[in-house]
Order: sequence, then structure tokens, then C-alpha cells
Amino acid sequence: MLLIGLKISIVALIFAIGMSATTGDIIYLWSRPVLLLKSVAAMYLVMPIAAVLMDYAFDLPPKTELALVILAICAGAPLLPRSLIQFGGDPSYVFSLIVTTSLLAIITVPVSLYILTELISFNLKVLTPVQVARVILGTFLVPLGLGLLFRLIFPAIAERINTPLLRIASILMLLFVIIALSFGFRLVFYVGWPTILAFAGFTSVAILAGHLLGGPEPTRRTSLAIACSSRHIGLALLFAVNARSQAVLSLVAAYLIASGAVSFCYILWMKKRNKIQWASVLK
Repeated sequence: MLLIGLKISIVALIFAIGMSATTGDIIYLWSRPVLLLKSVAAMYLVMPIAAVLMDYAFDLPPKTELALVILAICAGAPLLPRSLIQFGGDPSYVFSLIVTTSLLAIITVPVSLYILTELISFNLKVLTPVQVARVILGTFLVPLGLGLLFRLIFPAIAERINTPLLRIASILMLLFVIIALSFGFRLVFYVGWPTILAFAGFTSVAILAGHLLGGPEPTRRTSLAIACSSRHIGLALLFAVNARSQAVLSLVAAYLIASGAVSFCYILWMKKRNKIQWASVLK
């Protein structure tokens, strides 16, 4: 019941997000090739390289090494648009970034995994593009597209129900996530501090990569930094099922807690930094 409720709340949230987006938002990045290449490089090139280097440099538990590799290639979290906009991200850039990277993930995820299996020795069944596409379509692209279509056909109704639906879906999703994490919270300490610190370090590298490659515009920097640090948990769980891991919940909970703490600190720093910059401009 918990899993079903979580899935329903996520689909409802993505549907509501779709009602607030426009076609121009979706294709925003496609007309900016330099920014597009930097964004894709940060999410799909820098992070897998960072995971490989961390696996080689540190004596981490095998399950942690495997988790880092999986997390590195599972970019494009479907719930990013609303959270990034709340944190000061550029709406058009955010929507276009998540849609574009989700589409690319259908190819990049299985290809990246195939390449990484040649560099790091671990036993994991390579996913096919069809399996990856099924997860991305079900969790993001279909409900997002339906939201866009609903707004196009019923603009007045979409305008009226969008905000209430966003609030209800957000509250329900948060409730289900808290309940799910409460079951796995004790397991976080089972994974050990080296794993938690590795996840925190991985998130820090992701934020740095996004911050540097996001360009001079603060909203884009923030958007890309948080996008890089966020992972598509649905894809990660699909890998875990194929790997038949018994520590899935503990690793997921540990990553969410570690990455959330680092991302929160970065957001606070960016907000403070932007206020200082604006104050100096107004003087």
C-alpha cells in the first residue's frame, strides 16, 4: 500500500507540474547548444568519472562502490522541476533540462553501464533501453505529457486546479517518503560512516560540477548543481532489483540523507551569496 500510494502521489505531482509548463519551457535548452552540452556533460560525463575515481581511490565496501556507479548514471530525477523552482531555479531551464536528460537517459544509462562494467569489476545485469524507457515513461514523461495536454485542452480548469493539486500531491508524497524512510532509518547506520561520507562526497562533486558548468547566471548554476546531485531513484531501484541486493533500502535512505544535507547547505550558501551580490549592486 505504501509503495502504491507513493507512486500515485508522484504521478499526480508530475501531472500537476506538466499543467504549469509550456512547450517553450520544454524546448528551451534545444536552442542553446552550448548550455545543453555543458549540462549533459555535468550530469552524464563528470559524475560517472567521479564514481570510478572514488572507487579506485578509496577502500569502500563493494556494495557502496556498486551504489556509486549506479547513482552516477541514474541522473534526471523526475521530481526536480518543482523543488528547483522553489529554490530559485530558472523554470524554463529546469523543465527543459529534466525532459532532455530523461530522454537521453534511455540511451546513456545502458551504454554507460556497459562501459563502466569494463572498468570496474562487479556483477550486474546490464539493463536494456526498453527497461530504462519503461521506468522513465511511467514515472515522468507520460504524466508530464498528460499534464501539458490537459492544459492545452482545458486551460481554465488547469489554471484552477493546478495549485491545489500540487499542494495535495506534495503533502502526500512527503508523507509517504517520511514513512518509507522511517522504516529504513535504522538501516542507514548499518551501511557505515564510510558509505555515508562517500555519498556526501559524491554529492559535493556533483554540486561543484553543476555550479561550474552552469554558467554565470546564478539561477542556472543553482539548477544544474542540484540537478547533478539528484538521482533518479526509480532507475536506481531497478538496478538494485537486477542485482538482487538485500541492502537496497539502507543504501537509498543513506544517499537521500547524505545528499539532502549537502544540497541544503549549498542552497543556503547560494541564497546568502546572491543576497550579498544584490546588496552590492543596489549600493
